Amino acid sequence: MRRSASWHSRPLATQPTLEFIIKHLVKKQLRQSVDTITAVLNDESIHEAVVQAGKLTAEAMQAGRKLMVCGNGGSAADSQHLVAEFVSRLTVDRPALRAIALTTDSSILTAIGNDYSYDNVFERQVEALGLKGDVLLAISTSGNSKNCIKALKLARNMGIHTVSYTGNGGGAMKALSDLNVIVPSNITMNIQESHLALEHIFCMIVERCYFGPEFGATT
Repeated sequence: MRRSASWHSRPLATQPTLEFIIKHLVKKQLRQSVDTITAVLNDESIHEAVVQAGKLTAEAMQAGRKLMVCGNGGSAADSQHLVAEFVSRLTVDRPALRAIALTTDSSILTAIGNDYSYDNVFERQVEALGLKGDVLLAISTSGNSKNCIKALKLARNMGIHTVSYTGNGGGAMKALSDLNVIVPSNITMNIQESHLALEHIFCMIVERCYFGPEFGATT
């Protein structure tokens, strides 16, 4: 009787083990992360946009204005993380810097989502809290988050400076932003990894522009 070929007939030694598969996954994902951050490292347009965003924000703060930050999901976490660096500190003790995350007040978010629409959760807060000369930083890996788009549109109408951190070519948010930091990727987690690094750098630039170039020089 002829024996049928199947994977069961292969020698066990040729079957990849779970440990091998997982180690391959680790290396593959790390390589993907490194490739994305390397692309960011080599993109002068990104560096220039971050520098200009930092200068703009420092000037706004020196004029008594503030930074507002918004985003969804992982980008909401980034918003809160970044604002914590401004209000507390990043690496060096210094006076608090005026910044607020529009992602943190559950009563406001659920009230606006219930009474109006989730698309309005950031727009409504910009209307309530925003002042001419403020800076709104919107974070979206796709560049197409509806609530960020609506917030950016209103901010522009109110004379608020607009900055976007995106991927995916910038999406619809690109045209609504004075400055765009666009990570050259369409993979959400890799965009977020680069966003976090660029957000920390943005905070450092604001600090040096606000407090002077010697700030943190001894650290």
